[in-house]
Amino acid sequence: MATITKKELIDRIAERTQAKRVAVKSVIQAFLDEITRELSENNRLEFRDFGVFETRTRAARVAQNPKTLERVDVPAKRTVKFKMGRLMRQNLCASASLESTEAK
Repeated sequence: MATITKKELIDRIAERTQAKRVAVKSVIQAFLDEITRELSENNRLEFRDFGVFETRTRAARVAQNPKTLERVDVPAKRTVKFKMGRLMRQNLCASASLESTEAK
C-alpha cells in the first residue's frame, strides 16, 4: 500500500488541470482548512457520492497499562468519523474484486 502525500496530490492535480502548482496548493490548503474549521465547530460535512465527515465524542473510560497493569483514567475526547459514499464504495469494491481475481 502506497502513501500519497499532499505534495504528490498537488502535483497530480496541477498536471491534470494544467493549473499552476502554487494555485492548486492554495486551493487545496484552503479546502483542508475549511474542513478542519467546520469539524471543530461540530458541523457535519457531506460530499455527495464521496462521503460524510462528522465528529463523535468518545466517553471517558478506565484503561489498563499492559506493562504495569496499573489502571489509567482516559478522558473523553472528540474524534472524526468518516462514512464513505456510494461512488467511493463502488470503486473500492470494484478494485478489491479485481485484486482478488489477479491474486489467483
